[in-house]
Amino acid sequence: MGNDAPQRRAAERWVSRKVKAKGLRPRYAAYLIAAIWFVAVVVFGIVEHLVDPETFPTVWLGMWWALQTVTTVGYGDVVPVQTGGRIIASFLLLGGLSFLAVVTGVVTSAFVTQAQAARMEDRDDPVLARLDEVVDGLAAVRADLARLKAEPPPGQ
Repeated sequence: MGNDAPQRRAAERWVSRKVKAKGLRPRYAAYLIAAIWFVAVVVFGIVEHLVDPETFPTVWLGMWWALQTVTTVGYGDVVPVQTGGRIIASFLLLGGLSFLAVVTGVVTSAFVTQAQAARMEDRDDPVLARLDEVVDGLAAVRADLARLKAEPPPGQ
């Protein structure tokens, strides 16, 4: 990790600058997700071929299996037989589900933040509008209370 850390930080800074400049657009999110899944399919396909060469005689078959597993299609035409291959399959399944959930959450959060920022700029936020109504109502109640305190009681 020693030599990868500066490259990772540079990549994180580059992504952060792009997101700040243009926001996280669905197209960029889709490209990112597709690229990461493509790399995962290739890596897990190669690893599966190396761990279980009898079941996966070619790297291509390993990648085909990884693609089926990641997309949760799972035709069943080829499955890991050895324990090592099944452990790798478990990581791919759980990692794929977890990664998809995290990416979905991040993308959704970015869209919500972007929409909230746009509403704040337009002063079109329904929550703020309702809060302004509550503040105005409270000011009216306070004014009425102050007026009632200042008036002498009836009959005096």
